[in-house]
Amino acid sequence: MRKGKLSRNTIAVGIVVIDALRSKCPLQKADIVSKGGEIKGARSKLPTTLAKYSIPGFLKEATTRQVHQDGQRLLEELRFGKLFQHLTLTEREAVLRDLIDILIGEAMAWLARQHLKVVCNRDAAPGVWVGEILDQARGRSGGRVEQHLVGAKLSRAHPNVTIPSRPGAAADAQAGHAGDFEVATTVYHVTAAPGDDVIHKCDANAREGLHPVLLVPARDKVRAEVLADHLGMGHRMTVLAIEDFLSVNILEMSKGERSNFIGTLRGIVVEYNRRVEEAETDKSLKIEVR
Repeated sequence: MRKGKLSRNTIAVGIVVIDALRSKCPLQKADIVSKGGEIKGARSKLPTTLAKYSIPGFLKEATTRQVHQDGQRLLEELRFGKLFQHLTLTEREAVLRDLIDILIGEAMAWLARQHLKVVCNRDAAPGVWVGEILDQARGRSGGRVEQHLVGAKLSRAHPNVTIPSRPGAAADAQAGHAGDFEVATTVYHVTAAPGDDVIHKCDANAREGLHPVLLVPARDKVRAEVLADHLGMGHRMTVLAIEDFLSVNILEMSKGERSNFIGTLRGIVVEYNRRVEEAETDKSLKIEVR
């Protein structure tokens, strides 16, 4: 690989190469390099490989010509894995894992430097902007972006109510809370991946005389509603898409003036970033509005 600071593409293709060597070593050139000279697995299969090492959201595909040359150069330096032939299987795996851990560290350092960014198309509806943020956060934040966005919205909508900033990884039950947020007798649960557990929490809220509201990304709203119906909670809780939840707030706070929509979103983002700064160690979860 090239010396000096590694690009995001080069880091990704390096992970693809080392991962391939962990599966088969040594490799034949045809196993890993296409007839066109590209590293196999560096395009459509890249997100799957990166997710395997807990770095989803890093890069969708490595496409530059230079990066495929970098991949081939790495393979040549490793002699397509023949460099490790004298090692036992256990020793070889340890060396390859060390190499991939170095690249994972580079990837995580890159992610730590990059905030989520949303470019607001003036012709788009506010829900589209929120959806763009959630798409960037998907698989990267473990639901923390979703939680802090909802917290920011509630904080601005209820200035006289304390809306706590808790680390997104904190479990409601372990922390002794009815849900992520409570406003009067309404309990809000925020999740990027709705499952049975959160519906059971909503059931517990309802039994305590509270009204549970489940907030999920729009893509998971139907699934959450089906789960609620299946578990007998369909008529005892409210399921909302986070995009809709924030859009209504943007429309209301902007007083219907389209020219104010982006300014209102920026206000929510300012509060969101404050909450991330207060509660999270990963500051890359902050959002930049452009």
